[in-house]
Amino acid sequence: MTDKKIATVRDIASLAGVSPATVSLVLNKKGDISAATRARVLDVVAKANYLPRATARPSLDAGATLRFLKIAKHGHTVNRDHSVFISDYLDAMSAEASERSYTLEVVSFEDQPMDAVAKSLAGAPIRGVIVLGTELSETDVRSIQDVGLPTVFIDTFFDVVDANFVNMNNEDAVYKVLSRFRMQGFDRIGFVASHVDTTNFRLRRDAFFRNMSRLGLTVRKGDVLLVESTYEGAYVDTRALIEGSLDLADCYFCTNDIMAFGFVRALKEAGVGIPEDVSVIGFDNLPQSATMEPPLTSIDVSKRKIGSLAIAVLDEIIRTKELQPAVKILVGAELISRSSDRRPQY
Repeated sequence: MTDKKIATVRDIASLAGVSPATVSLVLNKKGDISAATRARVLDVVAKANYLPRATARPSLDAGATLRFLKIAKHGHTVNRDHSVFISDYLDAMSAEASERSYTLEVVSFEDQPMDAVAKSLAGAPIRGVIVLGTELSETDVRSIQDVGLPTVFIDTFFDVVDANFVNMNNEDAVYKVLSRFRMQGFDRIGFVASHVDTTNFRLRRDAFFRNMSRLGLTVRKGDVLLVESTYEGAYVDTRALIEGSLDLADCYFCTNDIMAFGFVRALKEAGVGIPEDVSVIGFDNLPQSATMEPPLTSIDVSKRKIGSLAIAVLDEIIRTKELQPAVKILVGAELISRSSDRRPQY
C-alpha cells in the first residue's frame, strides 16, 4: 500500500486478518475483542495511511448537498416502466433532505462501468450519497462504499456487506401473498420468476420457496415460470409457454407488477379468465394495477418511507463523528386486495 492511497476500513481488515466490523469496534473502543486482536488491528492502523471517515469527509464549507445515484446497469428493471416507482423515492428524499437543510441532486448512469460511477464521487462537493441499488451486485456495492463517502443503498440488501441499506422486507411480503392464496383454499400455487438477476428478485424467489414450505405447500417444478422482467418481454415469454402446452397452476405470484401485466395479457389473449381460471397477485402496487382489467391485487411497500428513512440514516452518519456500525433497515409491506386473485364462488 503506497503512502498516496488513503486506506479504508476494508483495507485495514484485510491486512489485520479480521472483519471490517471488528476494525470498527476496535477503533471505537467497543466490543468484546481480545487484547491480541485489538493490538494487531491498531498496529495495522498505525502503519497504514488510514483516516477515519469523519476526518476524510468534506468540511461544512463544502456545502450541504446530497447526491442520489440512479444507476441502470442493464435496464431490465430500472427503466421507464418503473418511472413512477423511482419518482416516489425521489419525492420522499427531496422532502426529507429539505427538512434537514440539504439540497438533493440527481445523477443518472446508464450502461456505464461501475468504476466511472466511483470516479464521479471522488472529490465531489457533496456530503453523502443515496444509491439506487436495484441492479447492483455485491461487488458494485463494495466499489461505491470504498470511495469513503457516507452512503446509503436503497432497493437492495446484502446481509454480509458492511454497508448501509434501506430496503423492503421481501420475506414478509411474500409470506402475505402465499398466506392470501392459502386462505382462499389454493394449494397449487405457481411463481412467475425472471431470468434477470437482481437482489430483490432473488430475495423474492428464495422467500417463495421458504414460505411455501412454511405453509406446508409443495412447489411443483413446472409451476415456476421464467420470463423476461419487462412488460413486453413477460408477455412474449408467457405466450411462448402457453403455446408450448403450459399446464397452468390455480394461481400465480408474479415477481413484480410489470411482469404481472405482461403475464395477464398473454393469459387473457389465450382465453384464460382472470381470476375465473387463474388468480394472480403482483408486487409493487404500481398505479396501473388499480386500473387494469381486472384490477391487480398487489404488494405495496412504501417507497416514500424507504426514501425518507434513507435520508434520515445518511444524515445521522454525516452528523456523527465516530465511525458507526452499518445500518440495515427493512420496511414492511401491505397486501392491497383487488379482484385478480379472488377464488370464484360456484
